[in-house]
Amino acid sequence: MANVEVKLRKDERLDHRDIVVAPTVLLRNPTRYSRYGKRALDVVIAATSLLLLSPVFFTLAVLVRLNLGPGGVIYRQHRVGRDGVPFQIYKFRSMLPDRRCRRQPYVGRERRQVHKSDHDPRHTRFGRFIRARSLDELPQLVNVLKGDMSLVGPRPELVRVASEEGFLKHPRHRERPGITGSFQVSPLRARNRIAAGLHLDIAYVADVRFGKDLAILARTAGVLVRRSS
Repeated sequence: MANVEVKLRKDERLDHRDIVVAPTVLLRNPTRYSRYGKRALDVVIAATSLLLLSPVFFTLAVLVRLNLGPGGVIYRQHRVGRDGVPFQIYKFRSMLPDRRCRRQPYVGRERRQVHKSDHDPRHTRFGRFIRARSLDELPQLVNVLKGDMSLVGPRPELVRVASEEGFLKHPRHRERPGITGSFQVSPLRARNRIAAGLHLDIAYVADVRFGKDLAILARTAGVLVRRSS
């Protein structure tokens, strides 16, 4: 995916179908930073963070088990990785098991119709707390260390969703998906539809620079501080 042509607009309402169907702008060749420096930065920060945050990991693991009951502490899900290769993303479990796996009867709207909403019967107060502060995403540091992800990059999407939306094979996958990125710190994140921010992903992978990554990491820190305050 070294030289991929895509249409790039500044309008934040750009539809992802325009990007796929009407290619006009050539993505730049990978920079020295994107080839070597970015991965080195990922490894150093991820390894250091895992070491320093190990007490937090242990505490969260205990709280997940106490609040959400039996089941794995770590939730695994298939996402689209670099060059479209699927990988398993890691998160702290933040929801109860599906009602079909529980003994208690459930009366309410179909869970698939209220996914990620406050009406989803699998939500708990604890789960909402760690999701709101992105604490459930801390295990993704292991994904970064393994090379599945980067600290900064396009948001990793579900394989099923990417296939249904038509961007399973897309230039945004030229770089490793990131724990944070241009889309994740933009107002578009509130829409929770990755197609709304594909142009941001394209702008990122077209020009991967050290300064840009630092700026996104700084904005992410600011967002997390505001969520916790």
